[in-house]
Amino acid sequence: MSQTSANMNDLKKNIPDELDKHLLNDFQYGFPLEPRPFKKIAERLGTTEDVVIDRLNELQDQGTVSRVGAVFRANSIGASTLAAMSVPEKKIEGVAAMVSDYSEVNHNYLREHHFNLWFVVTASDEQALNVVLDDIEHRSGLPVMYLPMQEDFHIDLGFDLKWT
Repeated sequence: MSQTSANMNDLKKNIPDELDKHLLNDFQYGFPLEPRPFKKIAERLGTTEDVVIDRLNELQDQGTVSRVGAVFRANSIGASTLAAMSVPEKKIEGVAAMVSDYSEVNHNYLREHHFNLWFVVTASDEQALNVVLDDIEHRSGLPVMYLPMQEDFHIDLGFDLKWT
């Protein structure tokens, strides 16, 4: 097989098939709340529970899906905060990777601003949250600005995916 054919095959692996499209789009809302939700999804899609779980794992491995799980209102279960750091350009990749390694970090993104690294941290309680933030500060050698929520706004995290 030529290099071009191999590259095309790799590219085709990342093109969602019909099952992937349904998994990515149809269950952003109304995810079955029962002991075996993937079995229920499989029944709706005419496949098996194992196929659904395998496809979702593969989509995560590809980076198409970051996680499958519930989204709860901030601070209704545990504690959370938005945080920001001013990271020198030459350290940004290393610090961002270190921050992303924390299981408590939900989002981590770069902004064009003095405070250029922003992330959301969740933990079981305020004390555990502070331990994570203090550890990030200690390991990076940079101050972390804590931005606890003052007022919540509902932002719809679903996306109606269109396929061409």
